[in-house]
Amino acid sequence: MRNAAVTPEGGQIRWVELPGQEPSRVYVHGLGATSPAYFAEVAVHPLLAGRRSLLIDLLGHGISDRPTDFDYTLESHAALAAALTSAGVTGAELIAHSMGGSVAIVLAARHPQLVSRLVLVDANLDPIPPAPGSAGSSGIAAYSEEEFLAGGWEEIRDRAGSHWWSTMRLAGREALHRSAVHLTRGTAPTMRELLLDLKIPRTYLLPEADGPLPGTNTLTEAGVAVVSVPDCGHNIMLDNPEGFARATAAALSDHDQQ
Repeated sequence: MRNAAVTPEGGQIRWVELPGQEPSRVYVHGLGATSPAYFAEVAVHPLLAGRRSLLIDLLGHGISDRPTDFDYTLESHAALAAALTSAGVTGAELIAHSMGGSVAIVLAARHPQLVSRLVLVDANLDPIPPAPGSAGSSGIAAYSEEEFLAGGWEEIRDRAGSHWWSTMRLAGREALHRSAVHLTRGTAPTMRELLLDLKIPRTYLLPEADGPLPGTNTLTEAGVAVVSVPDCGHNIMLDNPEGFARATAAALSDHDQQ
């Protein structure tokens, strides 16, 4: 386990690091998750093993600190940059899931020297409206922070189920709520617009069962490869590790040949 201070108050981001060759690969989890639990199997898959790999937890999540005075916007989550800089990472390949993909887009836009490649795993590209009764970010964002801390989190726990809650419970409650609120609001320009403007190689993985990704034509025209992965839901790397590894390795090998 490694760590780096990323806030003026000394809040620490932590990660599990696997040794290997450069350039580094950085794995970033989604809302209420943790990278070691979600990415360990695929990071050591024969198709992906051998690179220095940082399975990093965003502030407020997993093994990282959970400061209550942090706002947890997507832009603030890009404090990830300070951790990567502390770790001596440049030109990394970012493999980022869900909310982590949104953070990775902001990171790549703001700190281009840190990112050479993006593999987005069913990432949020657009704002979404709060949805009372949902278990995901839209459901969490439907509560005020006061309501969520006073007991709304228990309702989310019951809706999320034991699998997601096993990592969601590690997140600070303020961090979980604020992260969800800002994820549903998105960024300005939107994550999609930022992604379209990036000049690095970009791949977007989505579950085949979801059907076509909205805006695929515009993405592909901008050079974003959109790849469907079979036999999985939102958590592609957990549901179909082999399919995930094959799709990700293909995307990164395309990059190696450029």
